[in-house]
Amino acid sequence: MRAKVLIVEDEPLLLMLAAELVEEAGMESVTASNADDAIVLLEQDPGIRILMTDIDMPGSMDGLKLAAAVRDRWPPIQIVVVSGKQRPRVSDLPAQSVFLSKPYDIYRLSETLMKMAA
Repeated sequence: MRAKVLIVEDEPLLLMLAAELVEEAGMESVTASNADDAIVLLEQDPGIRILMTDIDMPGSMDGLKLAAAVRDRWPPIQIVVVSGKQRPRVSDLPAQSVFLSKPYDIYRLSETLMKMAA
């Protein structure tokens, strides 16, 4: 069974690119354009194993707040936080999460996701 990755990104082209990279890494992608939609998907789909979220997003919470909420409510889910604008302090990231910068290093992203899915 392929690991399911929830990608949260408000830029449509970047969302499509991330979904394509996830699929090329042999995983299933599920997408949301904001944190509120992501929470709904997480509540509906217990099969999601990895969250990949951008930091800068409109709506009720940014990617760091979403990542923290996921860590609190769904501790087994692996978390990848991404941004092309800022690099968060390690203390701002939820425990056992990984930060990757944009533009994506395709090999590093694939390697990170495969390790998390194993």
